[in-house]
Amino acid sequence: MIIEARHNGPPGSGNGGWSAGIFATATGGGHDTDPVEVTLRRPPPLGVPLRAVPVADQPGRHEVHDPDGALVAQVATVAGFAPTVPAVDPATARAAAADYPGFTDHPFPGCYVCGPEHPDGLRIFPGRLPDGRTAAPFRVPAEVRPATVWAALDCPGGWAVIAPGRPYVLGRIAVHVAALPRPGDECVVTGAASGGEGRKALVASSLYGPDGTLLAHARATWIALTAG
Repeated sequence: MIIEARHNGPPGSGNGGWSAGIFATATGGGHDTDPVEVTLRRPPPLGVPLRAVPVADQPGRHEVHDPDGALVAQVATVAGFAPTVPAVDPATARAAAADYPGFTDHPFPGCYVCGPEHPDGLRIFPGRLPDGRTAAPFRVPAEVRPATVWAALDCPGGWAVIAPGRPYVLGRIAVHVAALPRPGDECVVTGAASGGEGRKALVASSLYGPDGTLLAHARATWIALTAG
């Protein structure tokens, strides 16, 4: 496994959702399988070979290591969980995205998923709805893989808690992919905060097809960065 440079999140590291999706796929998760949960133990490195190894005596669990043997992520199949973020219609999603706060204040403006300065990213710009949820349209790229869906579900949850001067990064994400979207479709992604304590924020997100069909959903833990 290699996280290519274009799939970056914070500078010098992989986007959390994309990286987690790559790790999940490499260990047997994809679409129409049991949900998979990935815990990131360090920022996923870019451009280096990573390897997944089964955890002894723990079926369904793997660890991802970098070339030096350092632990990058832990991967495990988990029990199914219900989606918690309702859909909105495409027009509502487009209106929310027009007021995306990341256009003017973004902790990582080059992010592959939600960075306005990434010329070749997914360009998902989650804006706030009156009830606190986020929503954004998502034009599906020509090449679609499970990691694309994991990435699309990542940042819309995070933007439910990101605030000026309060950046967060993904710590853990569990995803169930029922079906892959079709290339070229305009989908809708929604996100919401669901709790948290201290530096940890719990969020959820859902991906809907053009006809409102639920394609995938996620739950995640985001970690607030400390100053300095």
